Amino acid sequence: MNSQLLGRALGTAGPEALQRAELTRRLHAIQAAPRVLFDGRNGQYAAATERAIESGDDAGVSTRAHRAGVNCIAIDRFEETSIKLWDLEESENTSKEYLNQPAAVVKRSASSHQYGITHLCFYPFDSLAFLSSSYDHKLKVYATELMTASATFDLDSAVYSHSLSPIADHLLVACATQNSAVRLADLRSGASTHSLAGHHRAVLSVAWSPHQEYILASGSSDGTARLWDIRRSANSLGVLDLEDSVGIVGEDGLGKNARNRERGKAHTDAVNGVVWTDDGTHLVTAGHDERVRVWNMNSGANALSHFGPIIKNAHLSSLLPLLVPGYVMDPGKYVMFYPNQKEILMFDLFEGTLLKRLRIPGLPAAPVRGTAAQAHVRSRTTSLAWRTGHVDLYSAHSDGSIRAWLPKTLDEAQAETEESGEGDDAEDESRKRKREALDEVFRDLTKQKITFT
Repeated sequence: MNSQLLGRALGTAGPEALQRAELTRRLHAIQAAPRVLFDGRNGQYAAATERAIESGDDAGVSTRAHRAGVNCIAIDRFEETSIKLWDLEESENTSKEYLNQPAAVVKRSASSHQYGITHLCFYPFDSLAFLSSSYDHKLKVYATELMTASATFDLDSAVYSHSLSPIADHLLVACATQNSAVRLADLRSGASTHSLAGHHRAVLSVAWSPHQEYILASGSSDGTARLWDIRRSANSLGVLDLEDSVGIVGEDGLGKNARNRERGKAHTDAVNGVVWTDDGTHLVTAGHDERVRVWNMNSGANALSHFGPIIKNAHLSSLLPLLVPGYVMDPGKYVMFYPNQKEILMFDLFEGTLLKRLRIPGLPAAPVRGTAAQAHVRSRTTSLAWRTGHVDLYSAHSDGSIRAWLPKTLDEAQAETEESGEGDDAEDESRKRKREALDEVFRDLTKQKITFT
């Protein structure tokens, strides 16, 4: 950082380089923020938690965002255009307790989802609306201010995930359903009759390209990852093949006039995670074969990134790795957070190097509704979300909790350094005492007169 500041002062480094260097430093300093809490309860339970926080009684602090497991999480990417001044000392200083409580709640009713919610996302062009999908076969559009459903699409089968293009004008929501075809719901016309056929089993994950508005990627339980161009009568562009590290180069080396590949699998088991990089040049897929693969989308080649045997993935629900936005890292570099069972893994995307393991603390068992028994839920990370414009990570878990992961502050780094220094001093003192004891024993032995007979 000092070299970056010096370069900025001398005019040899631009402000973008300084910004990226600081954001990268903060990214590698990310850690659990156990004092930033999310409590979805109301009334006496929330009041009791607040009293425990004020009194410093950590044992009395037990918070859950939901009574049941949290399946998905999404963060609004927009800010208001007005200028306001806020005091963020309490909310962003991880050395202090901060209790987040819900600003609004979708009340359970005949118009809300009847079964578990599988995926959430904000409308990419305006935060006044968000979309949700569920096992009840419904895709719903909600008004953020009113928290009421303004549109509902019945897709006739369980919806595992959905995707809305961040750049397109067509307003088509791609839905991964229990049916073998990708379903398209049109927010403009209200129709949901169009589908993309090509997979042979349930579709588990879908994602629109961030740079080509008509290109879509999907992953299926048949082990294939398929690409689509919704403008074409034959929508499929082909599948990705894990055994192909060269790709389909075509006449110009970039796939011109190349034939579509219709055989091959991206994973040896179900594909339940599909994510694009910000620049649209690579696609990341996750599968039940406990592998994460990176694909060069200029040729469709397997980039051969290897993340080792540490990856775990066995649930049918969609499991999406989180790619850190490009504004944090230098151009061409990406960091991936992977939601493992009891930890979040941080990897270099292209090298496959494990950069950090974020351990997840457990919560005490929660009482089952209507009984005195305890529900011993095996906690796992179900979803990750990034706060745009910051270096903040949030995770949802099957024990009903939401956790914050924030960069280590300067005060925390200084305190850790001091503790480390005290530990080193204590270790040196212990070694000094042992050395003095050995010296004393040696002197006693050398002073004794030894007689040989």
